[in-house]
Amino acid sequence: MPLNSVITNSGALTALQSLNKTNDALAVSQKRVSTGLRVNDAKDDGAAFAVAQKVRGDVSGVTSANEQLGGAKGLLDTTLAGLNKISSTMTDIKNVMLKLADDKVTGTDRTNYESQYDALTKQIGQYVNDSEYNGATLLGKSDLADGETDGGGTAMNVVRNEKGDTYSVAAQATAAFNLNDSSSYADAAAWKAAVDGSSSTAGDFSVVEKAVNTALNDYGNASKAIDSQISFNKDKLDALNSGLGALIDADLAKESATMQSLQIRQQLGTTSLSTANQAPQSLLSLFQ
Repeated sequence: MPLNSVITNSGALTALQSLNKTNDALAVSQKRVSTGLRVNDAKDDGAAFAVAQKVRGDVSGVTSANEQLGGAKGLLDTTLAGLNKISSTMTDIKNVMLKLADDKVTGTDRTNYESQYDALTKQIGQYVNDSEYNGATLLGKSDLADGETDGGGTAMNVVRNEKGDTYSVAAQATAAFNLNDSSSYADAAAWKAAVDGSSSTAGDFSVVEKAVNTALNDYGNASKAIDSQISFNKDKLDALNSGLGALIDADLAKESATMQSLQIRQQLGTTSLSTANQAPQSLLSLFQ
């Protein structure tokens, strides 16, 4: 190719290629600075972007699981609050029953204690019916408070992680906390049998007391497990986000320096191209 040609300017072509490369690199650097990401889409780094999308899915899943666990914690805390009140009332009921187990308590005194016993058992039923969270209940329903039909609670199955694994909590059976009314006990001996555990009749104090204590233990352990899972999920979110950042975040200090360097190269490239484009002008002097 002739060096002195007005058809092909090799110097200008070389300068243009260099300027185009600089402009492309500058566009990449500007994209990284503006988004804060080294890998903004699959065009930047397909493999890294695919991994990042998987991690983003895990982050979303763990976040959603923690939201569900928060609802489960609300139900368990409400249930435990109800059980604590039931347990405290059971203590008062036992005091009354021990008086009724004394055959020397007769007449009006016995009638008054029986009336007190019935009132306290209705309180138990009220606490059972009120231990509901967002329409869900683990304790079920009691007919002692307002005449509703008995019903058992609904077991809780809550998603605990991004894989969809669940944590299950059993519900109480129908009428688990229904205490017999005073008419069920004919004499002091019957009251004694109901309170000391020698009778295993459904609705007797000893049976319900055992159910309450078992429920307190089970739901207390479940609440602690839910708290631990929520805490673990928060730590896991921090780790996932940290790993995601290391994979795709841009080093803004480095990108800033790179962008300034490329801007200078762009200016020099433009100047070089302009100079190369002027080279054929010298050939005009040969025709003067």
